[in-house]
Amino acid sequence: MGKKRGFGGGRSFGGGMPNMGSLMSQVQKLQEEMEKTQAALADEEITVSAGGGAVSVVVTGAREFRSVTIKPEVVDPDDVEMLQDLLLAVFNDAIAQAKALEDERMGGLTGGMGLPPGLF
Repeated sequence: MGKKRGFGGGRSFGGGMPNMGSLMSQVQKLQEEMEKTQAALADEEITVSAGGGAVSVVVTGAREFRSVTIKPEVVDPDDVEMLQDLLLAVFNDAIAQAKALEDERMGGLTGGMGLPPGLF
């Protein structure tokens, strides 16, 4: 009769199971660091402007808008579309910058773990 074959033929891969207590401790530490980083992001503000400063917004690293400023000279009732375009541009840019800041800060925590981007 032939040899029984299972997963790996009885060979050990990687020297056995990792210490679960150590793994859980690492996960808990990562979670605490992520919470601290998220709190810091919520306090960090980014100011973004469009139209040469005609409109500007302040957004946090947690993507919460704190203020919107519109210079009076860009409020033209005959050209509302221009103001709408400026607002869209500034909000989209602000969200992109806040996300990039978050990715940079969170990536530093999870970068060496081989986790898929955006998991946390």
